[in-house]
Amino acid sequence: MTTSSPPQGHLPLAEGFDPRTREDWQRLVADVLDKRRTDDARTEPEAAEAALVTALDGGLTTAGLYLREDRPLGVPGAMPFTRGRALREATLPWDVRQLHDDPDVTRSRTGVLDDLEHGVTSVWVHVGDDGVAPADLAQVLADVRLDLAPVVVSSATDQPGAARAVLDVVGDSGSVGGNLGLDPVGAALRTGTAPDLEPMAGFVAALDGRDGWRAVTVDARVLHDAGASEVDALAVALATGVEYLRHLEQAGIDVATAFRHIEFRVSATADQFLTAAVLRALRRTWARIGEAVGVPEADRGARTHAVTSLRMATREDPFVNVLRNTLATFGASIGGADAITVLPHDTVAGLPERFSRRLARNTQILLADESNVGRVTDPGGGSWYLESLTDEVAERAWARFQEVERAGGVLAALRDGLLREWVDAATAERDPLLATRRRPITGVSMFPNLADTAPERRPRAGLATSDGAFVPRRDAAVFEALRDRARTLDAPQVTVRTLGAQRDFGARQGFVLNLLAAGGLAATDEVGPVAVLASSREQYATHGAEAVAELRAAGAERVLLAGRARELGDAAGLVDGEVYDGMDVVALLTDLLDRLGAPTEGETR
Repeated sequence: MTTSSPPQGHLPLAEGFDPRTREDWQRLVADVLDKRRTDDARTEPEAAEAALVTALDGGLTTAGLYLREDRPLGVPGAMPFTRGRALREATLPWDVRQLHDDPDVTRSRTGVLDDLEHGVTSVWVHVGDDGVAPADLAQVLADVRLDLAPVVVSSATDQPGAARAVLDVVGDSGSVGGNLGLDPVGAALRTGTAPDLEPMAGFVAALDGRDGWRAVTVDARVLHDAGASEVDALAVALATGVEYLRHLEQAGIDVATAFRHIEFRVSATADQFLTAAVLRALRRTWARIGEAVGVPEADRGARTHAVTSLRMATREDPFVNVLRNTLATFGASIGGADAITVLPHDTVAGLPERFSRRLARNTQILLADESNVGRVTDPGGGSWYLESLTDEVAERAWARFQEVERAGGVLAALRDGLLREWVDAATAERDPLLATRRRPITGVSMFPNLADTAPERRPRAGLATSDGAFVPRRDAAVFEALRDRARTLDAPQVTVRTLGAQRDFGARQGFVLNLLAAGGLAATDEVGPVAVLASSREQYATHGAEAVAELRAAGAERVLLAGRARELGDAAGLVDGEVYDGMDVVALLTDLLDRLGAPTEGETR
């Protein structure tokens, strides 16, 4: 018996099904949302769709449904370069670039060689007061085959010194290339000093005739690490790139040459699709700038270096950072990053060890070689969601870029406080989301490990900064400060009293234990100065008042209720506060630590 096959290239998967409309989908969503609602509180279909909209930083949103749009997608290597600077080579999908900032020359030299022998394809050395001394760079790179591995340097305190040092190392050898890391605006943002653009032109001229070398890196991570949204960090990066083009052109370097010397370094976060959209939007907007200033189309594709975000990294439960880094690397890959750096999972604790560097480099090597994610150029191209998000990032970043230009350019925007205003606004919007755990941090604010999980590492050298510096501000820092305060006490505990059977109190007890652990607090049955009552609405109604009275009599000075006080009925006024999902957890934990006698300034690690 034989069966006929559908024509090649045609799979009639949707045949036999009635067509569905957006309104059909809205009604289905409304039915799900209304399962526990009364008939007089039914959700309108349009409101149901609106309920699934998620707000992101920078005014971005993600919807619950994206419908097919007919749009020209373009191709990699051509305007508007959204889909990639060029086609990927399947055997080398991106440059595996690892960072070295250990001032110990022997350790850094050993680490560089170890990385190169195990899959890393380029070396990034951070030079200056908080990294390798310029005079030590030659020894750190002594084992590097410069004809095989590109070398990139960066510095916050001595960019000309770092650039001269790497040029001295390279000399007249047949180096495959690299980047001198000049970014005076980025250094000024990080240290609070005045930017000095004067040395740039001389270094660009010094690279004349050196194939594969670039002089400039626009580091968008500085603002992002300080708290800026992805949109604002991208906009300032564009404005900084334009400022460098203007300066170099005034110094006698033609704009096309200057354009080719600029590389962008951006943060990759655990929001994989936003990371991809930022990289795609960066190429699109930078290509538009190249078009406007007369750069040939073949040279308009932005070179991008993605680095896993320091702002998302945590000190507590650091192995969760491995998962964050994996998501970030995946996002950078589908976004078409030319080079990717994975910060070791223990980077917050201090200088990483050999094992953590190995884990970091193998994260992206595995994704590239074993998952095959790097074998396809722009694998998300045509995704209705990713394309829409890319559009939104590009449009909002372009509007912010124009705002900087109207302010007189990035130097004027920095001087007049516009950039500080943007960062402060973004952090003011984000902080309540972190404090209420509506933006959870796994292993820190949610599902924390009460054990002391922060590893001991050799500390990094401090970086001297002036007033106005944009210093890194990690999302987890506020909870880590609470943990530090708790560590100054001898095993601090809060009484958690339950009522009824496990089925009555289990859910709320687990919620309370999780919440307390985020501040380094354990639970105990013994009555202390602070107590939390955890059970069901039914148990509160019948036994709540009696339980509160017993806690008071046993010495509890402050009694909180897991849930809402109204669940106690007429006895609602007997408790001193509520513990519930969506509350300001940081404020609650701060108050509890105050009452337990923790000093305001905890120990630092």
